[in-house]
Amino acid sequence: MIKNISIAYIILVAFLSIFAYFFIPDNSTNANQMHLSIHSKPPGFKVDLLLIENNIKYDQTLFEKLFFGNKNSPTEIALQNYNLNKHTFYYNEYGDFSAKFNNSIEIDDINKFKSNNLINRVFLLGTDKFGRDVLSRLVVGARISFFIGFISVLISLIIGVFLGSLSGYYSGNVDRLIMWIINVTWSIPTLLLVIAITLALGKGLWQVFIAVGLTMWVDVARVVRGQVIIIKERQFIIAARVLGFSDFRILVKHILPNIVSPLIIISAANFAASILIESGLSFLGLGAQPPMASWGSIIKDHYNYIILGKPMLALIPGICIMSLVMAFMLLGNKLRDKLDVKN
Repeated sequence: MIKNISIAYIILVAFLSIFAYFFIPDNSTNANQMHLSIHSKPPGFKVDLLLIENNIKYDQTLFEKLFFGNKNSPTEIALQNYNLNKHTFYYNEYGDFSAKFNNSIEIDDINKFKSNNLINRVFLLGTDKFGRDVLSRLVVGARISFFIGFISVLISLIIGVFLGSLSGYYSGNVDRLIMWIINVTWSIPTLLLVIAITLALGKGLWQVFIAVGLTMWVDVARVVRGQVIIIKERQFIIAARVLGFSDFRILVKHILPNIVSPLIIISAANFAASILIESGLSFLGLGAQPPMASWGSIIKDHYNYIILGKPMLALIPGICIMSLVMAFMLLGNKLRDKLDVKN
């Protein structure tokens, strides 16, 4: 039951991450539509918005809109009140309580203007300190957390399986050299090593992916080395050597398929760890850079609101991080019990 719930939640987050811009209220690039006049509003806040089309238009394919958002999003103005007659739209921006209207727009078709330029927006999770939709930022931010887990785990598997296989299979000087590298890397605190690599490569999204992946291969290598040492002494591996099979064939076709189970389990744990590391880096300002949304950066922007009476701005992304990490950890535990991996 727990495994099914974890898998369903992970699939839901993955689906929302991929198709985020098709579901969120603010489908502008990085969900970065600001309304400074309605900043830090509570969940369920409603307001009328005036949409003004941009003069500059960008040619975008469906693929570009799916992954990068709508670059042609209209400018949105939050309205305090307005009046619409046949040829003119009068309005005051939100927070302007003047008796008379201070702004106006000439219109041609009143019905078309109502349908295309006036909407009532409900901010289900409220707005952040810049007046951006919190729900949209959270869904877009899930991309960073999910993709960094996937890419960093992939990098760690490539490096860890390669070095762990060599170390466990050949032993001797090869094993001592690789174990020395593993022990040195293991002795450095993960977050400090990630920060050092990030500073060396520069700030940015892909730099974080690479940095996290380069620090998580040690666990994979140690597990692979131990499994290879055990399996290479079994009779079918000895028989393969006697038959003259190459070391490459023995490793790829006979040993590695037998250690898939522990790799799946450690990958689930590393996925959860990479999400936490990325959130920590973003909180420190070394992860995804503004205006790109990530759960860690959202917490960074609003953690001081905890003592200012609006804790939900920081707690909501924290709950998202906790729930996704817990889903991967529960999935890893259930897979361990199911596969009954024994070293």
